[in-house]
Amino acid sequence: MEKSMLTKKLFLILGLTALTSIASAQSFPDKPITLVVPNPPGGLVDTSARLLSEPLTRVIGQTVVVDNKPGASGNIAYQFVANAKPDGYTLLISYSGYHVGNPALMDKLPWDPVKDFSPIALLTVSTNVIAVHPSVPVNNLKEFIAYAKANPGKLNYASQGNGSVSHIGTEMFKQTTGVEMVHVPYKGSGPAIQDVLAGQVQVFITTPPSVMQHVQSGKLKGLAVTGKNRHPGMPNVPTTAEAGLPSFQLESWVGLFAPAGTPAPVVAKLTDSVKKSFTLPEVKERADAAGVELRYLTPAATDALVKKELPYWNKVIKSSNITLD
Repeated sequence: MEKSMLTKKLFLILGLTALTSIASAQSFPDKPITLVVPNPPGGLVDTSARLLSEPLTRVIGQTVVVDNKPGASGNIAYQFVANAKPDGYTLLISYSGYHVGNPALMDKLPWDPVKDFSPIALLTVSTNVIAVHPSVPVNNLKEFIAYAKANPGKLNYASQGNGSVSHIGTEMFKQTTGVEMVHVPYKGSGPAIQDVLAGQVQVFITTPPSVMQHVQSGKLKGLAVTGKNRHPGMPNVPTTAEAGLPSFQLESWVGLFAPAGTPAPVVAKLTDSVKKSFTLPEVKERADAAGVELRYLTPAATDALVKKELPYWNKVIKSSNITLD
């Protein structure tokens, strides 16, 4: 009898908990939502957060604020959101370089890229540009690969630092093409591009804002963009597929994630609100001006992207012995 009563009480408690959860989800949101950004203001990740915050405020009916928490290669922000209450009010603006790169770069990561987060949507992507100094005697990507193979180790390539997307991406390029180049890491794009313009380093695979004006002016040669489409700011630069290297693509993506355990109705409302926000024409105009591409994906598609890229980035990072040191 006592056991039966305990069972009934347990089911009653579970039922009340479920009803409370449903009621909470139905009233969501009833206070401001915070987008936690793992980078400082400026750049692709912060820009993506600010592209979303204003229209999402209008669509979802509550203020959406951006909170920059840079540091520790993104880990401060990721751990903060992973440990946040899973109620939909604290969300992560996630960067591919951290989300699928850090698990292979760090042995003791304080968060799990799959278990600790519920995907809401993919937001934006940014292609990269294969740019070389004019002193390199090539005019297209095929000629560059042939020249690099004929001169192994004689070309230097810049990166924004050890473990950065420009570092990992160029190692991907090396593995794909079989060329040998020497890595020269810098602390950010600024000092890197100065040495590339000076010809001290000959190659830089990076996002468009760093090199676009120099490609346009002829100070650098843009051999290819590494995304699916040509960049509107460099319409004469072909994609890698058009240039004869369809197997190499490198896009940096930014996605929106909630802490694991966030109720499904809350995730669904956030996903739907993001999708509606991205249909507003002014958002597309702002994204084009910032040089980023809006690319909405559902939670399932975003989850599939993460799970597809994790082993790929791990393979490249481990086989190239890439570290943060």
